Amino acid sequence: MEMMEQMMAAGAVLALLAATLWWVRKRGLASVVFGGSRARRRLESLERLPLGPQHVLHLVRFEDRALLLAASPGGCVLLEQRPLERLECRRAEEVGR
Repeated sequence: MEMMEQMMAAGAVLALLAATLWWVRKRGLASVVFGGSRARRRLESLERLPLGPQHVLHLVRFEDRALLLAASPGGCVLLEQRPLERLECRRAEEVGR
């Protein structure tokens, strides 16, 4: 009898986890990839530089562009954008020094 109660409790926990995962994925808060390789993402955070407790610079790759964004409590501002190749060329030059 005790073994059956433990199995039912474990099954209930697994069912609750599965329901939570379904709810989180439905809301778009998580994605699950089983096996295989993931396709290249269109948006990627390259670097983050905190300037203060509430001000941050973000270097973001969007498709073939590099975007420099400033984020603060007042909002987000695009400071600069350039082709990603130009950014990678500069990185290669700096590493070569």
